[in-house]
Amino acid sequence: MTLQTWLRLVSHTALVLALINPGFYAHSQVQSESDWPNYGNDPGGMRHSALSQINRENVAKLKVAWIYHTGDISTGHDGRKRSGFETTPILIDGKLYLTTPFNRVIALDPTTGRELWSYDPRIDQSLDYGDGLINRGAATWLDPLPAVGKVCQRRIFEATLDARLIALDAATGLPCPDFGSSGQVDLRNVPGYQHANVGEHMRGWYHMTSPPVTIDDMVIVGSAIDDNNRIDMPSGVVRAFDARTGALRWSWDPIPQDVPNTTSSGMTGAANAWSIMTVDVARDLVFVPTGSASPDYYGGLRPGDDKWANSVVALHARSGKLAWGFQLVHHDLWDYDTASPPLLATVPHDGKNVPVVIQGNKTGFLYVLDRDTGKPIFPVEERAVPQSDIPGEKASPTQPFPLFPPPLAPQHFSIADAWGPTPADREACREAIGKLRNEGIFTPPSVQGTLAVPGNTGGMNWSGYAFDPIRNLLIVNTNNLIARVRLIPRDKVSADSEDGEYAAQRGTPYGMLRRFLQSPSDLPCGAPPWGTLTAVDMAKGTIRWQIPLGSMLDFGGAHGSVPPGSISLGGPITTEGGLVFIAGATDSRIRAFNVENGKEVWDAILPAAGNATPMTYEINGKQYLVIAAGGHQRLREESLGDSVVAFALP
Repeated sequence: MTLQTWLRLVSHTALVLALINPGFYAHSQVQSESDWPNYGNDPGGMRHSALSQINRENVAKLKVAWIYHTGDISTGHDGRKRSGFETTPILIDGKLYLTTPFNRVIALDPTTGRELWSYDPRIDQSLDYGDGLINRGAATWLDPLPAVGKVCQRRIFEATLDARLIALDAATGLPCPDFGSSGQVDLRNVPGYQHANVGEHMRGWYHMTSPPVTIDDMVIVGSAIDDNNRIDMPSGVVRAFDARTGALRWSWDPIPQDVPNTTSSGMTGAANAWSIMTVDVARDLVFVPTGSASPDYYGGLRPGDDKWANSVVALHARSGKLAWGFQLVHHDLWDYDTASPPLLATVPHDGKNVPVVIQGNKTGFLYVLDRDTGKPIFPVEERAVPQSDIPGEKASPTQPFPLFPPPLAPQHFSIADAWGPTPADREACREAIGKLRNEGIFTPPSVQGTLAVPGNTGGMNWSGYAFDPIRNLLIVNTNNLIARVRLIPRDKVSADSEDGEYAAQRGTPYGMLRRFLQSPSDLPCGAPPWGTLTAVDMAKGTIRWQIPLGSMLDFGGAHGSVPPGSISLGGPITTEGGLVFIAGATDSRIRAFNVENGKEVWDAILPAAGNATPMTYEINGKQYLVIAAGGHQRLREESLGDSVVAFALP
């Protein structure tokens, strides 16, 4: 019998067993409470740990247990993009697995930080990968059936910046020879890739930054797309591959281009799932957060709602067919991606325990949906919103506003709200805001210039949230930043020289300029706090507590003291020790808070900002807290780093 025949037989046998017993794969993937085997710990991404050795009484005694340096840093001074260290390690079978900004996969001894093995896929670091050189982690899968010679019984999967899906033997770090071609699958074979990526310098426009997910005998990937470069970007297709062979099992396109539909027509692409997906093993569902259709700020050539862009969708894992979808933003014109991972929890509601999907958005809105149907648990109403004054653009007449919980970030801003550390700063901010179209959230982009509240980095970004199931509390960090967006007529784009982030939006009548509104001191023009940490009571749909998170005292140019509250990219976790752990702020600290009331009970200085989500595990009777500290790749004021830092009690 050939190896290929044996593999086909194994796959067929596994499928039969799974059909006879739907729990077959679930039982084979059972995790220990001491582990952290997924990006969000459990497959549904609650980011909660049952560990309590570190608790509110002793957390102040935490000390550094070990530090590991990856050596993978790019400062952006040699033609490459800057790097950002956003990985959240996973812990399984007594090994810690993480990824670096250069897509190296590394296995560490979790008690000492000693390197066990590393694998380098040798990506082309010179390509334009949009947000820079970043990767948020890996996924794992255990084959419940015997593998040939036990090689690759447990696999580590990584999706790379240069669009490859790689399978490694968890024991050795060597590529799995039976997966794809010598352990990897080329992911560039998607609709629109060859058309959109004309020229070698554009190859990085289609890439992967977040970890895959695994369910049954499949590994599932989304993609990151530089969707603001042009209208006809690659499709944001989500794909499932056989975890053993790498064969394509199914694909799902959020905006099918070859099927007429009632919600969108015309030219577009993207709507891609660039953030973290989650799964419900018992229901055999994959939950996918989708981003905006291309390009972000002009939708005149993609009329309609653009479903299923800016949505959370549930896909049947075995077929990839849509179970249900809920769109959070219709016909997005603001880059309001569904960036936060869907979080699966069970919450008390109307006297019952209801399985839900909790989904946040950059708007600052939080939606709570029935996990089986996608229908809102708390009421959501369509409200009229401002309309566009751009020829050819037809903004959605309404947007979905949840009645509970309340918005977690400000959505309106007046000239009187302008802030600055000096009178001159405040006046400069007032003058800038006074020139803009400003009708609150969902004010469409304009040639005049529009105030975006929130801006495209928040409310809730990929940082996401954590859920404490004992207290029914959702812990969320938000960014409270205002931004200016201006459309530039095509014939004037080349002459525009204002400082900011430009996007060509090729194929449309308009280019785009956006920037966060900052005073001459470089501090934000919006009123502080610029970042908050919020606890939401998910049984009532109310805010239990909300506090400023971090500090921007050392951010920007010369200025005096500033109020607390920082931009943050990197989410929270909760533990049964009654704690919330989070880094993410620009002040390079990791903190612990009392989950009951938001009181800060511990902090420690990191080698660089922890622009990542921490994780925790217990091994040999000791609980560890681990964070990647690498700085913010988009904030030039921040120094970069390559440290994985572990804390433990003495």
